[in-house]
Amino acid sequence: MTNTLASAPHRAARPETVGPASRRHLATLRSIIATWREGTWRERIRFRWQLRQMSKDNPHLIDDIGLTRRQVEAEIIKRFWQA
Repeated sequence: MTNTLASAPHRAARPETVGPASRRHLATLRSIIATWREGTWRERIRFRWQLRQMSKDNPHLIDDIGLTRRQVEAEIIKRFWQA
């Protein structure tokens, strides 16, 4: 039995073989790391918590800030790493 993974050349390590999709994923990863380092994820958590509270306690205020119910629900379900 041969180990094809061990015998295959590792192409990901060579910069010339990295495609646009890999660069996009790397850029996304860098963005996530930057978010963690800056602490903006705390602000996102706080904002989404406040938005959730507002939609429950004072739903009429959602209209006042110019958002639809669908937009609020879409924002509330996001995770802290999602912009």
